[in-house]
Amino acid sequence: MRESHSQAEIPLPDTPAEAFTKLLKYIYTGQVTLTNEKEEVLLDFLGLAHKYGFPELEAATSEYLCTTLSIGNVCMVYDVANLYLLSKLSNTCCLYMDRNARAILGSEGFLSLSKTALLKLVSRDSFAAPEKDIFLALMNWCKHNPEEMHEEIMKMVRLPLMSLTELLNVVRPSALLSADTILDAIKIRSESRDMELNYRGILIPDENIASMKHGAQVIGGELKAALLDGDTQNYDLDHGFSRHPIDEDCRSAIEVKLGQASILNQIRMLLWDRDSRSYSYYIEVSMDELDWIRIIDHSKYLCRSWQNLFFSPQVCRYIRIVGTHNTVNKVFHLVSFECMYSSKPFLLDSGLLVPTENVATVSASATVIEGVSRSRNALLNGDTRNYDWDSGYTCHQLGSGAIVIQLAQPFMIDSMRLLLWDCDDRSYSFYIEVSNNQQHWDRVADHTQVTCKSWQTITIKRQPVVFIRIVGTNNTANEVFHCVHFECPAQNHQQIEDSVGGRTSAGK
Repeated sequence: MRESHSQAEIPLPDTPAEAFTKLLKYIYTGQVTLTNEKEEVLLDFLGLAHKYGFPELEAATSEYLCTTLSIGNVCMVYDVANLYLLSKLSNTCCLYMDRNARAILGSEGFLSLSKTALLKLVSRDSFAAPEKDIFLALMNWCKHNPEEMHEEIMKMVRLPLMSLTELLNVVRPSALLSADTILDAIKIRSESRDMELNYRGILIPDENIASMKHGAQVIGGELKAALLDGDTQNYDLDHGFSRHPIDEDCRSAIEVKLGQASILNQIRMLLWDRDSRSYSYYIEVSMDELDWIRIIDHSKYLCRSWQNLFFSPQVCRYIRIVGTHNTVNKVFHLVSFECMYSSKPFLLDSGLLVPTENVATVSASATVIEGVSRSRNALLNGDTRNYDWDSGYTCHQLGSGAIVIQLAQPFMIDSMRLLLWDCDDRSYSFYIEVSNNQQHWDRVADHTQVTCKSWQTITIKRQPVVFIRIVGTNNTANEVFHCVHFECPAQNHQQIEDSVGGRTSAGK
């Protein structure tokens, strides 16, 4: 506060007058107009908002800049976003540059990037352009910025991705990299499996790229046209699916070729589900159709209907789905296929998804395959209020049968929750078993010697689960075991309010 010490005039060094005038207007009026301003003024204005501590103004200006990005200004905006640690603006710039990588490499703005911003940009797997183009652009940047250490810059080039001709005729004459470095790249290229190379690929978050819009096509399997048409409703025994015969050596497959090398971490696909059949399968990805990496292996599990699959990010061009089992015949049927990069967080354990939301639901393609109910899948419909003596529950005779739920795919499960029929004062005993193939069962909860009423929360050792079998052993009122609701993993609910507050009570 220099003015308090009789200093009437305060110099503000390195402060652009036009941007500062706009800041003064904002300070006095609470409003400012950003449209039709030059990028330089907007970036200066952003810098002043950051410098003088106006976070809301900084955020609003960043939001506006996100809508103005172009090949001509994105590098300049990206530099400023990195300087002020504006993550949202920086990420938006990165996504824009990823989708326009070749044009960015040839722009004037690329040559003016700071070293820090440059290194962050070209180190991204999703900055996907031919490695030769990246090398030439970095070489031009080095010429334009002779004061910088070029060795660190050139280390960003993924030399093993370049052809022998490019290494010898483009890289070697530049004299920016040693002969040993080039020879090492040639050795890595010749000795490594294709999928071990550090490829670049496009990244389009949360959008299905297995579509004609993105140039994808089905190149393996029978009835190819149905798989990527987006129709997940109109299919029956004769049409609306792709298929391949299931053979012992797994030579047959359904194969999808993407429009270009892409970064993926999620696949959604619909197995034919017009009856109660289940399938087993695995999925592999490749860049060249020679070397394949298995990203999903459900060959030891029985799966049905919609498959929502997550895996560590992979750069690939080809995806192969290999069916290994069908409980009805020797053909693998696939109705729909999607792949994408999910920006949502997820947790994997031994390659299987650890769900946080209830996956024992109709919307998640779970189904009740054993048990008696007036309404199919009443156990999984989420209704914990509307049940009485006549409806809203699933049951089985004590000493005979069980209630069995099949999840759509294997999940890593560590808890369950169920609601026992509780419209009077009766109590039950039961046990729970889990399985992946309906052949080998593991008992995970034994409440046969316990008096159980209403809501039951079960905690188990985390393990792969496809089938859950609930077996009642006692009912103090009659010879039938009744269950109203089941979920896994257990969800946090206000149990008493949900189950008692709005239900219909009646004798039974």
